[in-house]
Amino acid sequence: MAENDDVIARIVGIEPGSALAEVVAGRADVMALTQQTHDGALMPETPGGLSHAERAALACRIAKINNDSEFEAHFETLLDKADASGDAARFADIWFDGGGDIRLKALMRHVDLVAHAPKDATRHDIELLREAGIAEADIVRLAELIAFVSYQIRVAAGLRLMRGLA
Repeated sequence: MAENDDVIARIVGIEPGSALAEVVAGRADVMALTQQTHDGALMPETPGGLSHAERAALACRIAKINNDSEFEAHFETLLDKADASGDAARFADIWFDGGGDIRLKALMRHVDLVAHAPKDATRHDIELLREAGIAEADIVRLAELIAFVSYQIRVAAGLRLMRGLA
């Protein structure tokens, strides 16, 4: 059965003792690893060049792009806890394109591209991040964040469908 501190279980609304809770219990290892990855992707001990606030705001942006209001609210809570100020908080606004800051513009463009149409991303898109001064390690961190949040949203969508069928 899913634990209360499991973000996906909480967002999906998996009730203890339900048929869906039993299905999830059969994949407890996957759910535990997913939660560990959530914590590591959004709140790592060493965030590198992507602060906790930036990570939460970018995750919120991805949730908005995927039209998932529950994840949006979850990531907004993380953003509040990270005491986001200035541009970091604006990352969550899907209409914010980075303004005149080349780093912010590159981050917003890349997140939007990969969250909307990952198959359209090319080597050139990575080069644009480098040209904006984003370090290799932070490009990897960004890719991990985008991939994980997209995965998390899709797992929850699948569980919601299963819940609806039960």
